[in-house]
Amino acid sequence: MISRRNFLGSAIAASLCSRTVFAEKARLRIGVTDWNLHLGAKTEAVPLAAKLGFDGVQISFGRQLVDGKLPTDSPEIISRYLDLAKQSQIPIDGTCVDRLHDNGLKSDPLGPKWVADAIRLTRALRVKVLLLPFFGRWALQTREEMDYVGDALQELAREAAKADVILGLEDTISAEDNVRIMERSKSGNVLVYYDVGNSSKAGFDPVKEIRWLGKDRICQFHLKDNPHFLGEGSIQFPPIIRAIHDIAFTGFANLETDSPSNDLNNDLERNLYYIRNLVAKA
Repeated sequence: MISRRNFLGSAIAASLCSRTVFAEKARLRIGVTDWNLHLGAKTEAVPLAAKLGFDGVQISFGRQLVDGKLPTDSPEIISRYLDLAKQSQIPIDGTCVDRLHDNGLKSDPLGPKWVADAIRLTRALRVKVLLLPFFGRWALQTREEMDYVGDALQELAREAAKADVILGLEDTISAEDNVRIMERSKSGNVLVYYDVGNSSKAGFDPVKEIRWLGKDRICQFHLKDNPHFLGEGSIQFPPIIRAIHDIAFTGFANLETDSPSNDLNNDLERNLYYIRNLVAKA
C-alpha cells in the first residue's frame, strides 16, 4: 500500500519537473511567502521555495533594524538574493515592508520612510509588487484613517511610479474602501493585495469582491485558511480560483499558510498540490 507521504512525494516530484511548463501555460502562478517558510528576511527562503516546487517567492525586508535601517537594506544582501534567484531558477515575485507592523502607515511618521526605503529595495531586486500591511493596532478602522493613508500614498506612489513598483494594500477593509484609498492616492501604482483569508475573516465574500475588483485593481493574492490545510477549512477555494481565472488575472498568488502537522515542507507541498489542481481545472 502506498503511504500518504510517498504519494505526496511522487506528486510533488512531478510538480517540480513540470513547474516551468505549468507556469508558462497558467495565468495564475503560485508562490510562497518567506515568513511562512519560517525564513523571514533570510536569503535561504529563495532556494527552499524552488526546492518545494513553487513558481515564485515573496520576501520580507525584516523588522529588526540594523544601524537604523531595514535588516535587508544592504547591497551585499540584495546581490545575494539576486544570485540565489538566478541559481535556483525562481523569481522573487514580490516584497513586503513588514516594518509597518511596528510603524504603521496610518499615523506613525516613520511609516513613509520605511515604504520609501522598501520601494528602493524592491526596484534593486527587479521586483514589481511591494506589499503594504495594515494589521493589529495599525488596521484601518475609520474613514479618517483611510483618507490619511490615501493622502500619504500620493507622494509615495509618485516614487513607486518612478521605480516601476506597485504598492499593494493588504488589510481588513472592504474592496470598496480599498478602491477609495486607491482613488485618493491619485495613482495607478496603488492596487489591492487581495488576501482571501483576511477578507473572509472580516466577513466579506472573496468571490464577489474579486469579480467586482477585476484584474486591473488587484496586484497579487494571498491564499490561506489558517490554521487549516487549504480545502479543509471554511473557505471554499474552487469558486475563488474560478473567479481569479474568470477575471483573466495574470500574476502571482502566494501561499501564506500555516503548518497544521508541524511538518513545514510537507504541509506546504500539500497545499501547493491542492491549489495547482484547482488552477488546472479552472
